[in-house]
Amino acid sequence: MGWLFYTDRRVQTYADEKTEIARLCSSNGDTRKTELVKACKVGSTWYAAARVINLDGTPVEDATYVTDADGSITFGAVFLTRYDDGCWGYKDMEESAGPVESRAPLSLLALLSELKDPDSYANAWRQRCRDWASIPDYDEGDKIRLAAPVTLTDGSTCQIVTATHYRRGRQKRRCYRIEETGGLVRLSKASFAGSELLSSAKSEASPVLAEFMAGRGVVGTD
Repeated sequence: MGWLFYTDRRVQTYADEKTEIARLCSSNGDTRKTELVKACKVGSTWYAAARVINLDGTPVEDATYVTDADGSITFGAVFLTRYDDGCWGYKDMEESAGPVESRAPLSLLALLSELKDPDSYANAWRQRCRDWASIPDYDEGDKIRLAAPVTLTDGSTCQIVTATHYRRGRQKRRCYRIEETGGLVRLSKASFAGSELLSSAKSEASPVLAEFMAGRGVVGTD
């Protein structure tokens, strides 16, 4: 399925989006009912868990999911979203359709029904979500060794970094001090997959001089 945009601009806020996701995950048919259990937004992507029940109270039979004890099944759905000229749009996928975006939180995965096929697209998607969730969030002052050297936009590389921050106006932004050069770098969460904590420091990081930003800047990854 392709993208669908709402030209009436009725979706403008986070609350509007969540309400619309709930509506899209809900239906009342002649024999079945589907309802939203949980929805989470990560970046511009919504992840949802939706429960299906039979109106006559009999267990739901499905080729993909194992029926839960209450007779229902709960599946995962992914909604890509974006705004185009002020109009909100979405593209939806069920987890077994092999969505690429895989950052659903563990709390949402825990609500989903078991899968019958361990080699299914849905199972691979859930594992990618678990892999993403397992990437550590380091604290200020932590010294970290990346699993492999990361190539930066200026062509240099780094592997051992210390978590710190810099300020831009009133905003405090996370960055990392490179062990070899002392320079600062912005790193994506994916850069820390398989990383190792070398040492931990709970004290506040020393302030970064404003002229550092003005003169040298902060290097980013490709």
